[in-house]
Amino acid sequence: MSYQASNPLDEAFELELDGPWTAYWLATLRVLTGWWFFHAGVTKLIEDGLAYGYGPAYMQQMTGTVLGPIPVWMGNNLAWLIAPGVPLFETLIGLALMAGVLTRFASFGGVIFMILFWIGNAGFGNGLVNSDFMGLLLFITMIVLGTGRYYGLDAIIEKTEFVRQRPRLKYLLG
Repeated sequence: MSYQASNPLDEAFELELDGPWTAYWLATLRVLTGWWFFHAGVTKLIEDGLAYGYGPAYMQQMTGTVLGPIPVWMGNNLAWLIAPGVPLFETLIGLALMAGVLTRFASFGGVIFMILFWIGNAGFGNGLVNSDFMGLLLFITMIVLGTGRYYGLDAIIEKTEFVRQRPRLKYLLG
């Protein structure tokens, strides 16, 4: 990022997305977000194994949210999937982000989680922008900017002949 030091009021502004500082920052953002999700998931796995009962109970209490009866139905009828899925998928999303592999795919999973958390914590006592919303923005940022390409395994995987022959795979990588 640069601006004219001689005239700070000049409107010219440049953001170098291919610069080294941007690469370091995006890799750091990806790894820290991955650690956040990995830690959340592995802690649940250590404490409850694949029987994380709070997930379904949490969804059953989402009666007054924008999603209406959908999460309540999911909490009642999909508890067999939600109880093991929350800690397992949080852990896997975190691992994928820390390694920078299938980054967009993992970030999409993070978007789903953060939307459910954001709507589920819909008290919005501090407004619409809360920590769940900020997490949602982190995952969207990683999707848009393809952060797995910055010091992640996606950069290596995208150079393989397998991916070159199937360029649509880059939508999951990056």
